[in-house]
Amino acid sequence: MSVEHYENFPVASWLCPAPLRPPITAIYWFARVADDLADEGAVPPARRRADLAEYRAELARIGAGQAPSPRWAAVFQPLASAIREHDLPLSLLDDLLDAFVQDTSNPIYPDRTALLDYCRRSANPIGRLLLHLYGIREPAALARSDAICSALQLINFWQDLSVDLPRGRHYVPAADAARHGLQVESLRAKPPSPAERALVRELCDWADGLMREGAPLARQVPGRAGWELRLVVQGGLRILEKIAAMDHATFTQRPALTRWDAPRLVWRAWRQTPGAAS
Repeated sequence: MSVEHYENFPVASWLCPAPLRPPITAIYWFARVADDLADEGAVPPARRRADLAEYRAELARIGAGQAPSPRWAAVFQPLASAIREHDLPLSLLDDLLDAFVQDTSNPIYPDRTALLDYCRRSANPIGRLLLHLYGIREPAALARSDAICSALQLINFWQDLSVDLPRGRHYVPAADAARHGLQVESLRAKPPSPAERALVRELCDWADGLMREGAPLARQVPGRAGWELRLVVQGGLRILEKIAAMDHATFTQRPALTRWDAPRLVWRAWRQTPGAAS
């Protein structure tokens, strides 16, 4: 349903029709390697941005029908086939890279609008690319996909505060922090104060609302893919439940799904009604 390393990406699992597994896998590896360039290791930010610029040039190269250079041929050769066979929109792939470049500077987001703009580039393209592969183009479906993908990204942020804050990553919007009498720069991975717990609770409610707004899409996507999407939705909502169960203390611990959650998710996915998330 989702992967640890690149969180907002449905895996090309057995639920996915076999003909779509190669292009989905190609998109995944394109995003995974770019994520590594932006985030992994002790490489200076300037070097990360240079590598991402080279990576972006490779995308333009294969988009123009040229052969990829050797450095990332294992990524761009299958991606070129997917672009050619499925007419994948290059703009969505480029949006992902734009978000990864932004990650290298660890900006502070002033408000929810700015953070959603980041999600528009870091998460929403994945959903739109998958809908493209399934031939779904309706504006309402795309809007619901955006809501689900942004919700997944936000849930990952609030789930990972204990991981992100020590690394200098601040995804909490400054306006939300200020409303609780807090400053983003002062948030730390430590036992949270009542104000910090209230902040996380409010942010989780925001993510929950977005997820439920997009959830009806799972009944619109056909076949096994619709089942996979329902499991993705329920997995995100389950993480929110776990955050609530720990009284929103993700400053010090990271809740995660386990194999014991699987029966609950399958049951909830089966009974998910067309117009709701549960």
